[in-house]
Amino acid sequence: MRHLMLLLALIASAARAEDARPFNPSDYPPGVQQALRYANEECTSQDGGEVSLAPDTVRRIDLTGDGRDDYIVDFSDTKCGDRETTYCGTGGCVMNILVTLPDGSVRKVFDGHVRSYKIMPPRKARGAARIRFDLHGSFCGGFGPQACVKQKAITASPFTFKQP
Repeated sequence: MRHLMLLLALIASAARAEDARPFNPSDYPPGVQQALRYANEECTSQDGGEVSLAPDTVRRIDLTGDGRDDYIVDFSDTKCGDRETTYCGTGGCVMNILVTLPDGSVRKVFDGHVRSYKIMPPRKARGAARIRFDLHGSFCGGFGPQACVKQKAITASPFTFKQP
């Protein structure tokens, strides 16, 4: 029985390994690919070497509640050669939010540094999802590590966070 359990565990592990594929920017629409090019441009400007994008760099999810895929591009696990801080700093890591418009094009609605984020459910059925952003303390009138939390319902309208 132990051998059967071990064999089943090995088969399941092998199946998961086959499902894991390397990150491929061409799996995404042109607007998302353009956002991903930032990683190469930034790394090149710093003479950093080869860019390594994590498998979860792009998250595909309906944020606006319109039934179309939207995208979160999170560079927190992206590496530029040996450097681990090219895309992240004390203010967090570079993050883009892109929404799909009715004509199928993709619009960037957010581009900024975020320490972390959490997708909250919409306040009403078929409504826009809200995102809870943990930001640098300066966005709430503080400094560095002080807590600064902002929430935003995601629509097709671009937004930014401003320091007071």
